[in-house]
Amino acid sequence: MTTAKLVPLTDYREYPVEEMRRRAGEFYAEMKRRRTVRDFSDRPVPREIIETGIRAAGTAPNGANMQPWHFVVVSDPAIKHRIREAAEAEEREFYSERAPQEWLEALAPLGTDEHKPFLESAPYLIAIFVETYGLLPDGRKVKHYYAHESVGIAAGILITALHHAGLATLTHTPSPMNFLNQILDRPANEKPFLLLVAGYPADGARVPVIRKKPLEEIATFL
Repeated sequence: MTTAKLVPLTDYREYPVEEMRRRAGEFYAEMKRRRTVRDFSDRPVPREIIETGIRAAGTAPNGANMQPWHFVVVSDPAIKHRIREAAEAEEREFYSERAPQEWLEALAPLGTDEHKPFLESAPYLIAIFVETYGLLPDGRKVKHYYAHESVGIAAGILITALHHAGLATLTHTPSPMNFLNQILDRPANEKPFLLLVAGYPADGARVPVIRKKPLEEIATFL
């Protein structure tokens, strides 16, 4: 059995309670401004911003430190066009055949349909994959624990990091998304988790009127 190697915790910072309150409030205020955007500008974004956001995502807690994620960053117009074509084909079938009426009614206030121009207009698409298992150099498989939960946390950190940097994002999940493996040449042990669209909002971008549940509806303190 492998013996754990432990080192002192040196990077933790404790703050006075009043500073904790201020920092917590400021963070909430910043995140409250975050909105999902569907109208993106084609203005270029420095690649370094995306790289740093992914580094932040890579700090996410995860099962047994397997880090079961892979991020494919797409800026090539031809590849974005192929992704849009494949995604819209799935979305047309979803909206016309597969989606139950209840789901369509839930989506109606958001104004979504099968047309996804943002998949080409935004400067970056970030395809996030779950590594369902790892591969050793000799080809043996290594089980990844809590892979989907881990990648979900990492995706949330990436969205937060890009918002903090000043970008807008959109989570897009056409179903199924297997076309991403083919277009992006990803191996069989990787499964698409979501497609994150990132960039500046277009001039005059509009967002739906929505309500976020208050604290008493989303939390219970015992």
